[in-house]
Amino acid sequence: MTDTRYILAIDQGTTSSRAIVFDANGRSVAVAQQEFPQHFPNSGWVEHDPEDLWDTVVAVCREALSRVDTANVAAIGITNQRETTVVWDRKTGKAVYNAIVWQDRRTAALCHDLKRRDLELETDVNNRSGLLIDPYFSATKVAWILDHVTGARARAEQGDLAFGTVDSFLLWRLTGGRSHATDATNAARTNLFNIRDNAWDERLCEIFRVPKSMLPEVKDCAADFGMVDAELFGREIPVLGMAGDQQAAAFGQCCFEPGDIKSTYGTGCFVILNTGDEAVTSQHRLLTTVGYRLNGKTSYAIEGAIFVAGAAVQWLRDGLGIIKSAAESEGLAKSLDDNHGVYLVPAFTGLGAPYWDPDARGAIFGLTRDTGPREFVRAALESVCYQTFDLFEAMAADGVSPKAVRVDGGMVANDWLCQYLSDILDIPVQRPVVTETTALGAAYLAGLQAGIYRDLGHIAENWHMDAEFKPELEGGRRNHLLAGWKNAVKRVMTDQG
Repeated sequence: MTDTRYILAIDQGTTSSRAIVFDANGRSVAVAQQEFPQHFPNSGWVEHDPEDLWDTVVAVCREALSRVDTANVAAIGITNQRETTVVWDRKTGKAVYNAIVWQDRRTAALCHDLKRRDLELETDVNNRSGLLIDPYFSATKVAWILDHVTGARARAEQGDLAFGTVDSFLLWRLTGGRSHATDATNAARTNLFNIRDNAWDERLCEIFRVPKSMLPEVKDCAADFGMVDAELFGREIPVLGMAGDQQAAAFGQCCFEPGDIKSTYGTGCFVILNTGDEAVTSQHRLLTTVGYRLNGKTSYAIEGAIFVAGAAVQWLRDGLGIIKSAAESEGLAKSLDDNHGVYLVPAFTGLGAPYWDPDARGAIFGLTRDTGPREFVRAALESVCYQTFDLFEAMAADGVSPKAVRVDGGMVANDWLCQYLSDILDIPVQRPVVTETTALGAAYLAGLQAGIYRDLGHIAENWHMDAEFKPELEGGRRNHLLAGWKNAVKRVMTDQG
């Protein structure tokens, strides 16, 4: 008998909110998406209005649900931009300040100061959280809000304020303030969660000066998170799945076994490698994190984070006006046989793994009189592949050398990008039929809790490959291109003078 139940996935991203209704076979049957404004109050600062996040989520959910019979929607799964920080009033549900986005670097000085004051502190933080001391993570963002919004720290100490990443804020609103919760993957990105004890850590809260009373309850990725108010979507629907966007993408890519690896290309690029029940510590500045937690059992992962991938193409479109749409980039890149030594290092919000330089800034090198829009576009796409190579090189130094990688996200619709990525990584790149794996992963988690899927093996049956790209670039040429990239990166890093 055909299972006619649907799952609504809420995918709240960095530049847009999406709602996708999936059937039991993992096929999309309804999609709605809305972009929202980005705010840049100062250099290196990135903010969102939390009301924009909420309003667009409600709007896209209503639009997607209008295309199906909502009586058949069994569950909701939520996935979200990670690390982005919201602090709100428990009584009103209103944020006390804009959401500070994961890309924001305003707390770089605070992070430097913490590391200078105690040279062993970052080791302690890393051992507990799996993370580094960096503005990327939520803890210093929470502290900044409490220190810069009048009266906020006192109110937090009194228990009047709540903190959450975007998933937690949305859940609070969806349930009318009845549920203040998150899942283990989002908690693991805050710098406040002990990934080995699977609990909020008193010492980390002390280091980053975040009152523990602000923190949400941490649940498994497939769990009962609460019931959505009937007035929002016409009937009560349970929220049964939750994961940060990159872990959700790995789940959607069915990376369930140790050694499975995926790379997602959205606003940023994030590589996640499943390490099973072992929390492996990288010796080359990659992150140890929670891949997923089911039935109280944690599956760990190593992750590399690139802050700017698709955002570089967005910058070409919105900042420079070189292209009118991201889709144009493929044809422009293809039109060149060679990029003539032009390199873009898109460190617009600092450099992520494995460099972790929050003060680095973007630059473009190799310009000549005949450099034009095509070279800029190709350099932006190439930079995504070079940055991915940096992550794989760090993994190789840690003793892990994947034989192939599964890719997803909006950018991988670009065949040229996928082929160049395969050439630079020197391994096959596999693109699935369903590339919206972030939303799909959230749907799978909710479906698992709802009983639509029996187990992980049942979910894995849905994964199908659309295309595989194999290396074609001659080794000497590849090494030459990578040497040019390494030199360009060295020139933008602040510790190079």
